[in-house]
Parts: sequence; structure tokens; C-alpha cells
Amino acid sequence: MHKPDSAPNHADLSQAINRQTNTRLTALFAEQATWVFLAALLSALVLGFATDTFATSQNLFNVTRNFAFVGLVALGMTVVIISGGIDLSVGSVVCLSAMVQAIVMNAGYGFFPAAVLALAAAALVGLVNGALIAWLRIPSFVVTLGMLSIARSLAMVLSDNRMIYEFGPDQALLFTLGGGATFGIAHPVIALALLGVATAFLLRWSQWGTHVFAIGANERAAVLTGIAVPWVKISVYVFSSLMAGVTGILEAGWLGGVTTNLGQSMELAVIAAAVIGGANLLGGSGTVLGAIVGAALIEIIRNSLILLGISTFWQGAFVGFFIILAVAFDRLRALRSAQF
Repeated sequence: MHKPDSAPNHADLSQAINRQTNTRLTALFAEQATWVFLAALLSALVLGFATDTFATSQNLFNVTRNFAFVGLVALGMTVVIISGGIDLSVGSVVCLSAMVQAIVMNAGYGFFPAAVLALAAAALVGLVNGALIAWLRIPSFVVTLGMLSIARSLAMVLSDNRMIYEFGPDQALLFTLGGGATFGIAHPVIALALLGVATAFLLRWSQWGTHVFAIGANERAAVLTGIAVPWVKISVYVFSSLMAGVTGILEAGWLGGVTTNLGQSMELAVIAAAVIGGANLLGGSGTVLGAIVGAALIEIIRNSLILLGISTFWQGAFVGFFIILAVAFDRLRALRSAQF
């Protein structure tokens, strides 16, 4: 006697429903970075019609160049946040690396030896941060807050708290890298694109990226699976500091001079860009695209305040509002998922 097929169980039904409902399009619009990108695009379109200056080639060049600096540091910050940490020292590391670059070039050395030393100084800061956090288990907030003061103090000591604006024989090369353009695209934007692709590849396709997400999602489980958690944490903070180091070198070339207030409070804009772009402050989630579009939205807000004649004092209020809105959106989405 033929036995009728058994009824599909609950798991089979759930999988079938997911295959029908979770299309690529719905998955795309489920990402916070998509909505932030649309918000930035809509803001740009509105400003283009509301003002005569936003859509000019010079202003768009300035907007893209300016957000590239925040975006570069936000790449490293996003990786740190994914791992479940925070790095408050990035603004000071930008200053320290720029100052090392300036001092070495001012002493008569070329661009490349100076860049190696500047990046080495940045990496050393990240190494100390990571070691204290991973091995001594000091909270990342405390360690990087302390390093925020230490790194800037070192920049003051090295420069005797003076501005450096003469960069020796390779000065033109430095100015070209930081302030020049190729095919109308600012060099910092090109650097952001290249490093963004590299970071996205590492996070998505490398074992290191898998381990970073695993640590942020559940550090205890990551330890039990055999992941070398302390070394991955150290590498995360070194990576963050290196992104800040690259930014410091480029900013030195763009500004044409380095002072000890360079990068001051930059960490706030960087954290905002990462969070607005979808990075979860509890760890385990975040994207490179989110960090970049978050930085773009912040710069568009800043630029719009200037063009519309609104006091720039309101910039912090707008950025703070978007941070709270982004986190609230993420929490509501998590609660909704938990209900189902």
C-alpha cells in the first residue's frame, strides 16, 4: 500500500517562505547603508535645486574630498566596532602621523622614508591599544580615551607645539597626493575607494574578516572555536590606527601645514559615520559601504548648513540627531526580528 507523503514540517515551511520573501531586492533595502545612501542622494538633489552653488564642480570636488578624510578613518573604526570595541584615539593618531611626516620631511628626508615612519608611529599606537585591551582586558573606551591624550601630547612634544609648513625636497609630491586630483577626482577620494575595496575584501573573503565578525558577535564562542582572539583584537586596532595614519599624511598634503590641533574631535564624526552607516555598537555587524555613505551624509549636512546660511554651530545637533535615529532604527529592527 502506497504511503502518502508526510506533511512538511515547520522548518521546511520557514525555508520555503524565506526563499520567496528574502529576494536580493528586499535584502538590499533591509540594509541601513541603503537608506543612508538614499538619504544622502536625496539631500544632494534638494540642495542642488535649493542653491546655485551646491551642484557646481568646485563645491562637489570639495565635498567629496572632505568626506574622504572622515571615510578613510571610518573604515578602521567600522572594523573596530564590528569586533565589539571602540577607538577614541583616531583623531590624535591623525595628528601624530601628520606631525611625524612633517618633521621628517622638514629635516630634509624624502616623502617615502617619512611616510614609513609616520605609519609606523600610527601602527605602534594601535599595537599598544590592542595589547592593553586584549591582554590586560582593559575596556577599549578607557584605553583609547587615554591614548587620545597621549598621542596628541606626543605630537606636541615632537613639534614643540609649533606649526610645520616646510616639507623639504619632496614637498610638491606631498601636496600633490593630499591636494591634487586625477581626472577631476581628488586623490583622497581615490585612496578611499582603493582602501575601501581592500577592506571590504578582507572583511568578506578573508579568514581574518570572519574572525573579526565572530569576535564581535560572541567573543566567548569565538574562543571556544579556537580563534586567537587576542591577536585578532590587536590587529583590529593596528588596522584602525593605520587608516588614521594614512589620513594624517594626506591631510598634511592637503592643508600645506601641520598643527597640533589637526584631527581634534574627528573621532566623533568618524564614529557617527560608522554608526549612521549601520555598524552596531554592540559588535558583530557593519559594512564598508555604510561607513563611506555615513561619512558622505555628514559632509553633505555640514556643507548644506554653510550654503543655506545656517550657523555651523547646528552641525553637532544634526549629526547627533542622525546618530540617535540610526541606533534607534537598528534597535527597532532587532526587536522586530526577535518577535518573529
